[in-house]
Amino acid sequence: MIDLKTPAEIEAMRPAGAFVASVLTRLSQEAAVGVNLLELDGIAHQMIRERGAVSCYIDYHPSFGAMPFGKVLCTSVNDAVLHGLPFDYVLQDGDLLSVDFAASVDGWVSDSALSVVVGTPREEDLRLIRTTEVALDAGIAAAVVGNKLGDISAAIGAVATDAGYSINTDFGGHGVGRTMHGEPHVPNQGRAHRGLPLKPGLVIAIEPWFLASTDEIYTDPDGWTLRSTDRSRGAHSEHTIAITPDGPLVLTARS
Repeated sequence: MIDLKTPAEIEAMRPAGAFVASVLTRLSQEAAVGVNLLELDGIAHQMIRERGAVSCYIDYHPSFGAMPFGKVLCTSVNDAVLHGLPFDYVLQDGDLLSVDFAASVDGWVSDSALSVVVGTPREEDLRLIRTTEVALDAGIAAAVVGNKLGDISAAIGAVATDAGYSINTDFGGHGVGRTMHGEPHVPNQGRAHRGLPLKPGLVIAIEPWFLASTDEIYTDPDGWTLRSTDRSRGAHSEHTIAITPDGPLVLTARS
C-alpha cells in the first residue's frame, strides 16, 4: 500500500532527514586511513543515543538477511556495494567506502547514503562516485507531479548507461514513512512515462548504485554484504525526498 503524506506529515519528517544528514556528514569527515569500520558504527550509535533517535538497521531482518543486522550503519568497502555489515576492518589508503544510514526520529524515518574515497583517490573511483551522484540528481529532478515512477528510473538509468556502467535492478529505491522500506519500489532503470503517477505526498528514497564493470552481485559469507562478482568496486548515493506541488523536497540534504 502506498501512503501519501500530508503537508503537515512531510514537515514532521524534516527532523529525521536533518538528523540522518548530520550523521552522514560526520562520518564522511571521520572516515580516514587507520579508522576501523566498527569505530564509525560506534560514532553513529552514539549520535543516535544523544538525539533520542531509533536505528532502522540494528533489528532489521528481512528475508534476504541471514540474521538481524546488529549494527546501525551499512559500511561497504571496495567490491562491496550494499548492505555492508561493519566488521573489524581498518580503512586503507585508497579504499572506496559507501555508508548507508537510516533512522527514525519521532516516529518518522529517513534514509540516505554517500560514497567517499579514503586517502589517495583513484580517478576511476571518483568517476564512479560522481556518476551515482549525477544519477541521483537526475532522478530527483524527475520526481515531479505529473511524471510517472518510470521517469525517475529512466533518468537514473540514462546517466549510468551514458557513463558506460551496467545496472542491477534487484535492489533500488523505495517508499519511506513510518518504516524504512515501503511501496513503491524505485528501480535504477526503467521506461519513461510508465508506471505509478507521481502525486504530492509521495515520499521515497532514490538510491543509484553502480559497479565499475558488472551488474552481478553475490552475498558475502557474513550473510548481508553484497559484493560484485568480478571484484570491481561499487558506489552508492541516496536521498529521501518528498514530492510536493512545488517540486521535489530533499529531506536528507547535507549542508
